[in-house]
Amino acid sequence: MSKEPDSLLSYQRADEEAVVDQGGTSSVLNIHYEKEELEGHRALYVGVRMPRQSHRHHRPHGSRHRRRERRSGSNTSAPSEEAYRTGSHDTPSQRVQSILGTEEDAEHEAHDLFTELDEICVRDGKDAEWKETARWLKFEEDVEDGGERWSKPYVATLSLHSLFELRSCLINGTVLLDMRADCIEEIADMVLDQQEASHELDDSARVKVREALLKRHKHQNEKKKNLIPMVRSITEGARKQSEPVLAGNTALLQPNALNAEHKNGSAPDAHPDLSKVDMHFMKKIPEGAEASNVLVGELDFLERPIVAFVRLSPAVLLTGLTEVPIPTRFLFILLGPNGKAQQYHEIGRSMATIMTDEIFHDVAYKAKDRNDLLAGIDEFLDQVTVLPPGEWDPSIRIEPPKNVPSQEKRKMPAVSNGSVCPAEEEQAEHHGPELQRTGRLFGGLIMDIKRKAPFYLSDYRDGLSLQCVASFLFLYCACMSPVITFGGLLGEATEGRISAIESLLGASMTGVAYSLFAGQPLTILGSTGPVLVFEKILFRFCRDYGLSYLSLRTCIGLWTAFLCLLLVATDASSLVCYITRFTEEAFAALICLIFIYEALEKLFHLREVYPFNGHSDLDKLTLA
Repeated sequence: MSKEPDSLLSYQRADEEAVVDQGGTSSVLNIHYEKEELEGHRALYVGVRMPRQSHRHHRPHGSRHRRRERRSGSNTSAPSEEAYRTGSHDTPSQRVQSILGTEEDAEHEAHDLFTELDEICVRDGKDAEWKETARWLKFEEDVEDGGERWSKPYVATLSLHSLFELRSCLINGTVLLDMRADCIEEIADMVLDQQEASHELDDSARVKVREALLKRHKHQNEKKKNLIPMVRSITEGARKQSEPVLAGNTALLQPNALNAEHKNGSAPDAHPDLSKVDMHFMKKIPEGAEASNVLVGELDFLERPIVAFVRLSPAVLLTGLTEVPIPTRFLFILLGPNGKAQQYHEIGRSMATIMTDEIFHDVAYKAKDRNDLLAGIDEFLDQVTVLPPGEWDPSIRIEPPKNVPSQEKRKMPAVSNGSVCPAEEEQAEHHGPELQRTGRLFGGLIMDIKRKAPFYLSDYRDGLSLQCVASFLFLYCACMSPVITFGGLLGEATEGRISAIESLLGASMTGVAYSLFAGQPLTILGSTGPVLVFEKILFRFCRDYGLSYLSLRTCIGLWTAFLCLLLVATDASSLVCYITRFTEEAFAALICLIFIYEALEKLFHLREVYPFNGHSDLDKLTLA
């Protein structure tokens, strides 16, 4: 095994001259570099815009660079920072926009991702297994309380140092894109073949690393009283005892591949055991989603980390690797020596978190080489906000926002000063495509139908469940109560021309029609306070001028329908985005005042009908 210093987790960039810290040249892993090894590296300036300068190009020195040049294949060769920096795009944002602008094909079509973080620790030859420690659907969830339950989803907070280390891992590690594999054994062999080709692993270490990668994965949702893990542990222990005999001949390990396939559940005829799947969590995963597995851990026999980023094409269902039976698309592997478990854990969290980022998620699907992945990370770093230490407690978990901010601005080209174009910024102010003018007759209605058509039947089909009975009863009472209440008030205001029966019949007919054709089954329709005031004024107007109230009310309804149709035809609903909270509060205050006025009016009316007798003779009162 190579005894060269470990530099996978150190972050440096190429420049004309290296900036040498006279106080010490050790990296985060306490590794000392010679002066000639620092030549050809660039100083990192954080938050400072540097002018362009002409640079001299140095040939890399040191055995570490010579070993990197011997790697074969475009997917696994580690490019120099100079080649990445002198690309055709000036900034990472421009390169990302170019990547996202490429045409999509069936193999690189982006899907929703479920990310799982598994960790392992192998020490002193003891048996170990992969344990699930965190997962990401959109936000992070950790295993807490001694591994008994999942935490609430929260916004992941990462250290800037771990992001730099992750970037360095992708620069110096193995990157395999669009690899075809049917099981975890083939994936492990591909990764180890690249490590062995670069002379970073010997035969004995390869066997141990492969065995570690093929160990069983224990997920949080598995039952404690499951006897299968015990049987598997005994099988793995027996194979570990026979390892010294077979270590001299790696060919003898090949017949055990079939047993390994059954052990990991990746045999061709294997099917996922749904009894071990959390069906409640499975329902939260979008249809067509794929998995991204992050595997990190400590191996006591390693002297330098092993890093690999793998993208499978097509995605493969690796039974037992993920807690939910969905195909795996991405794998990130980081295995290193003992003593840095927390460091590996933070790098794994960083990898899993950026995989949930909307922009890097698309870049990972469309990346053609290592440089595209680096551009995605650099663009992510451009958007990162750093909080100074001592002014914020990192242990405080940030609750997920109710409305996730749109990331469309990151996909838009920027002007020279770095801001978004004014026209695009004006479009970004809208709340969504449903509030944008189409400029066509009934264009908004047509777009609404296209957006709603795929989910129209599911809105009603999903309601055919016993879990919705409580919602049905609540909506029934919520719709009936105001209709009957305001119907009684309308009966008094219109002298019985429109009463509770007419209000109930009208609300039923319009409610059914609105739910069927407006695409909003849960909308509550009925009379309100302003409608009651309008009906009172209209009835008094008809009574004073001798007009037929019901005829005039029908005419008003027809004109209202015509005006609504005209508003739909001209996309006037787009003006709703300019209605502020003040308008809503004003209508709410009006309704409250109407109810208060009606209550006081009733009291004064009772005083007139049943006046107080102020001249009663108390001596003539009798007690029953």
